Amino acid sequence: MIERTRPDRLKPGDLVALVAPAGRVPEEVLRAGIEIVESWGLRVRLGKHVLDRHLGYLAGTDADRAADLQDAWCDPEVAAVFCVRGGYGCMRMVDLLDWSAMAAAGPKVFAGSSDVTTLHDYIGARLNLVTLFAPMLATLAFTEDEQAQQHFHSTVFDPAAVRVLTRPGAGALVAGRASGVVVGGNASLLAAGLAARTAPPPPDGAIALLEDVNEDPYRLDGIVTKLLRAGWFDGVNGIALGSWTGCGDPVHVRAMLADRLGGLGVPVAWELGFGHCSAALTVPIGLVADLDAVAGTLTVRSNALR
Repeated sequence: MIERTRPDRLKPGDLVALVAPAGRVPEEVLRAGIEIVESWGLRVRLGKHVLDRHLGYLAGTDADRAADLQDAWCDPEVAAVFCVRGGYGCMRMVDLLDWSAMAAAGPKVFAGSSDVTTLHDYIGARLNLVTLFAPMLATLAFTEDEQAQQHFHSTVFDPAAVRVLTRPGAGALVAGRASGVVVGGNASLLAAGLAARTAPPPPDGAIALLEDVNEDPYRLDGIVTKLLRAGWFDGVNGIALGSWTGCGDPVHVRAMLADRLGGLGVPVAWELGFGHCSAALTVPIGLVADLDAVAGTLTVRSNALR
């Protein structure tokens, strides 16, 4: 189990670049998120196109969104790149990034979730970096949720304090323990990424994260079935399930996931508290972690950031 490179943790005075690689951004919520991050002692630089609009649902053109991310990454003064919103759009711009230039720029803290799953995959595969599956600044899930803010703050400033990830109600869908490098994220994006010629390969010997939002159980069934048929789970050692907000009756969602994933013969933990939920946890991707499905815990063996 080989971990990825860990970027340096943040400290007061560091410069954070905010980018919008996907959906259009609500300006008032973004301003509230900026105030919170600045209260942590961080300096903030907004990407040139973060508040742009394109086709009614994107935060600017594909080229402009990609340029914002690449410019931020390649700026030696920038310590971290935070994605401010998901939605839709990362798959449209990911192939426009110059990965050689970004690799030459060195490691940065990278954070985001939902649609940003696509970028987590590619940054892990192309840059071999640990990234953070985290709530995003221009969403109410960040600005109106102090617990989510605090966990994200601890992860980037004091990662030793948040090595054990759990929440009340977490437990086993399939009992057991497993270890592996954490991969994955939003199930819809993982399934959609299978169609790309440049898609990173399925995980091997990993703990897979899965969560989603606003998908009926039958659609979730189709998403998970697509991943199963593609062999995405073939080398997985365990599965950590996050939130399923807006996905219908949790009893039905749980039954469907048990039906689809129970035959894999690996531990599966239910509702570990990451993704589209209240008090959302920030989860490091690319680190070795120990999953205890019965205890409902995911414990990373090393700090998310150096």
